[in-house]
Amino acid sequence: MTTYRTVEVEGIEIFYREAGPASAPTILFLHGFPSSSRMWEPLLTRLGDAFHLVAPDYPGFGHSDTPDPAVFAYTFDRLAEIIDGFAGKLGLTRYVLFLQDYGGPIGFRLALSHPDRVQALIVQNAVAHEDGLGPLWETRRKFWAHRSEHETALRENFFSPAATRLRHVGTSPTPENYDPDHWSDELAFLRRPGQADIQTDLFFDYQTNVASYPAWQEWLRAQQPPLLVTWGRYDPSFAAAEAAAYKRDVPSAEVHLLDAGHFALEEHADQIADLTRTFLVKKLGCSPGA
Repeated sequence: MTTYRTVEVEGIEIFYREAGPASAPTILFLHGFPSSSRMWEPLLTRLGDAFHLVAPDYPGFGHSDTPDPAVFAYTFDRLAEIIDGFAGKLGLTRYVLFLQDYGGPIGFRLALSHPDRVQALIVQNAVAHEDGLGPLWETRRKFWAHRSEHETALRENFFSPAATRLRHVGTSPTPENYDPDHWSDELAFLRRPGQADIQTDLFFDYQTNVASYPAWQEWLRAQQPPLLVTWGRYDPSFAAAEAAAYKRDVPSAEVHLLDAGHFALEEHADQIADLTRTFLVKKLGCSPGA
């Protein structure tokens, strides 16, 4: 059974979903843009028999508080600090990090700060190498270089119905397999008051992630964590070449290219759950569950 709770971190109410026995190995799920912990529901219902599953919403996302950008810096450093504090409030001292999209830069910040806490790493369309940044990122780099000149165009693209749908469907040859509720719900979230400013600030800060790639790669090479990569090949933003790039740093990594998009759980929840269970049972030596 999944429970839905909040905990206060630095005066901010952080919403989170939790499932599974607290005594089991913990998986800390970190969601992407413009989603929330809701994206992890397919795994919370499939893996709760054998693992302790925790999925928070970042400040400004989902059901967590949305502090005013005038008093809260929407940067990846700051979000990582809050999620680190969240983990501390829940007493999470050892965990598997499951990273998707924005969860990548937040999770790598946690990993570099507390390498002793990371039992394993699971990556689903989260980038740590330039290999993963395809042609779409050229216009995004222009925004980083000259924000005032390109912000209007970025907002028109970022918050449009077409772009929100594309984040899910990508180049999939079977778009009929995707539930439009996913992107219509996210579009409603993006249109909440203040969201355009929050998400634009956060995406402007994304350039700090690209600058951090060499440090993240060095951490991977030095730590050699147990690593599972499940990659949706139809992702329009993050190129499939990124999946192979992880094996350069961690040769023992298990890499699986899936016939799915950016949010691969929408099409392949059973497969990703099975891959996750098998991987963790092998690497952590835990019970496979039901």
